Amino acid sequence: MGSINGGEEDILHVMFIPFLAPGHMVPMVDIARLFAAGGGRDIRVTILTTTTNARRISSAIDRDSLSGHRISLLTLAFPFKEAGLPEGCENLLSAPTPEINFKLFHGIELLQPEMIDLVRTHRPDCLVTDYLYPWSADVAADLGIPRLAFSGSGFFNLCVADSIEANKPHAEISSESEEFVVPGIPNRVTLTRSQLPDIVKGEAKLSRFFDKLKQAERRSYGVIVNTFHSLEAEYAEHYRRVTGLKAWQLGPVSLFINRNFDDKINRGGKSDVNAENCLNWLDSMKPNSVLYICLGSLTRFSKAQISEISCALEESSHPFIWVLAKILKPNVEFDQVDEGKEQWWLPEGFENRVKQSGKGLIIRGWAPQMAILEHASIGGFVTHCGWNSIMEGVCAGVPMVTWPIFAEQFYNEKLVTQVMKFGVSVGNEVWSVWATEELPLIRGERLRSAVEVVMGGGVEAAEMRRKAVELGKEAKRAVGEGGTSSDELKGLLEEIRGCKSKRRGVEQVA
Repeated sequence: MGSINGGEEDILHVMFIPFLAPGHMVPMVDIARLFAAGGGRDIRVTILTTTTNARRISSAIDRDSLSGHRISLLTLAFPFKEAGLPEGCENLLSAPTPEINFKLFHGIELLQPEMIDLVRTHRPDCLVTDYLYPWSADVAADLGIPRLAFSGSGFFNLCVADSIEANKPHAEISSESEEFVVPGIPNRVTLTRSQLPDIVKGEAKLSRFFDKLKQAERRSYGVIVNTFHSLEAEYAEHYRRVTGLKAWQLGPVSLFINRNFDDKINRGGKSDVNAENCLNWLDSMKPNSVLYICLGSLTRFSKAQISEISCALEESSHPFIWVLAKILKPNVEFDQVDEGKEQWWLPEGFENRVKQSGKGLIIRGWAPQMAILEHASIGGFVTHCGWNSIMEGVCAGVPMVTWPIFAEQFYNEKLVTQVMKFGVSVGNEVWSVWATEELPLIRGERLRSAVEVVMGGGVEAAEMRRKAVELGKEAKRAVGEGGTSSDELKGLLEEIRGCKSKRRGVEQVA
């Protein structure tokens, strides 16, 4: 276990506890680094996580520390045996089956008592935790310190989710495919019942857990979100007004922090491909000509769906980079998860044909996404609409083909396609936590058609590209000196310092 030496009384100590999933951990670690950089020598940042997860981020933390920032890792052992998991499986990224997923969530629950003990032992001045750790609101209250809840999504999602929970517009819909309008939000947004998360449609056990999350949110000092003013200004204001909570826009955090080459290619973990070779290949392509396909590190498609994607890419006229997530062979037990048991379900001969023609690159596992998207040859992004991917695409000024799968991704899609209008949907209508053969296939023709809308060079494509490029410029302004996100960060740090001063004054009087 790591240890933290005591500091001067005037140093502001902020502890971060990210959830053990890439979409949550990557931006939250960036925010921790942002606090350490923005607070100078007057702030000390601790990131509490497990041993294997610490290895994924240690190189970035070490670079920050060497540059003079007061930031460090505090680690604890993951309870593999108690959770029934193989050693090293302590992030949703390494959980390729539903069964392993459930065991991992159980292991994370088992971590709670030790996490609470560590928070109490190190007594930070502020606790920043993922939404999915509702217990942290009680610990912060007991210690008399502010708890900031980190939302891994944007304000648009929070507003849509709040409206649907409060108004239940889907309850009056008789068909899964019938559209309804989300009431009471700044823009006209439509959804179908089939696109709603299972929790919204009434799973009792999960409902109790999400009630805890809501209660913890209401007891928190405020919420921090990886977004920026020009993307979601109306929704940030709507969220504050409706909930009465304080909320800060601190993004895009990837632009704030990851400014050198090493940070860009290793954001969230070491890349599984030679980044320089990948970028050299992109250098050989024309501007805006390459399609980038990444449908999330947690997405598990059926073999039939992967075949449809393969056919669409091979028949398309556009060169491409396709990032594949790991798939486990059928009937493999959790203790047999190793490289020999994984497969990728690509059609026979597909990879060889792509390689020989020079038309595309296939990346297995973790990709240097930020560096790829920023390259001038990237002209479109097929995305699952995870919030990190949307933010990275926005920063790069790249229009999108949207293919949401689960979580809040269908809500995020509507921001891209219906509100900001810098992307087009591939047409998936069914929310599912895990893709199976039984789910409706998205045929290759539909993917190819959506790609042509974005990449084809017509009037619609030009307008989407114009909007995407302008948002990319606005994102950079937001994190620059005097930008909206930069100013909100300064204000937040001052407010936390004020909380510490007030608490110390009360303690001295007592």
